[in-house]
Amino acid sequence: MDMTKLQQWLGKTQEQTDVVGLASARQMAALLNRQGQALQRGDCIPAHWYAMLFAPIAPQSSLEADGHLRKGDFLPPVPLPRRMFAGRRVRFHRALRIGDAVARTSRIAAIQPKTGRSGEMCFVTVIHEITGLSGMLLTEEQDIVYRGVAAEGAPISVKPVEPAPAAQFSATFTPDPTHLFRYSAITFNAHRIHYDSAYAIGTEGYPGLVVNGGLTTLMLWDFFVGHTGRTMLASRSRNLKALFVNRPVTLCARIEPMADQALIWALDQAGEMAVRIELELEPK
Repeated sequence: MDMTKLQQWLGKTQEQTDVVGLASARQMAALLNRQGQALQRGDCIPAHWYAMLFAPIAPQSSLEADGHLRKGDFLPPVPLPRRMFAGRRVRFHRALRIGDAVARTSRIAAIQPKTGRSGEMCFVTVIHEITGLSGMLLTEEQDIVYRGVAAEGAPISVKPVEPAPAAQFSATFTPDPTHLFRYSAITFNAHRIHYDSAYAIGTEGYPGLVVNGGLTTLMLWDFFVGHTGRTMLASRSRNLKALFVNRPVTLCARIEPMADQALIWALDQAGEMAVRIELELEPK
């Protein structure tokens, strides 16, 4: 990798506008197995549904072979073909309100080459700031990892798997192709590892369709809020290993005693931690 060339993307910004759409809010509710038809313009929806905003709407001709937007426009031209989310830090300031105009400013904050168990990698950190009529709605830092061509037998986890603590409450769901389709449709995500089995297995070396990291994070957030009624102020997550379609996922949570903090995580079918999220909660 020519790091001198890649470093030229540091500080690059992008401005986008959107509207908190009624149809998208109803679709998000349906994805989370809620009744969304009662939602109307002016209603507030959870801030953690923000994935429905700022879908990457771009001409078909601007997509790369994997379905992602072409690198070298906003994202740096990292010369590694495979891409996944490695983690994110989010601070929630306000709920979203259906019908409101919103804006997002994005900035390339870091570009870091690394060598891991699966070979050469490059981490790109993007900071998003989303504002609305009432001011700042949320801030998010995303870590995107690029990796080389899949080698037979190469590990598929991004970070070493760590042992899971004891959960105070949990639930299990099995992501099937319709989960992946609906989430990708709401977010306009064309990454082929989420819907093209032949590509996911034959080109990228996975054992099946890969569950969207954003979908697992959304399910964890909604599981926790729905079970506890607590308001999340901030979230810090790491995607430790990939999850795959038609394999059960266990959502787990543990609230720290005497503190407004919680840990939530997702276990794969082998009981290994795949996603780990630290939460900061609004005081009771």
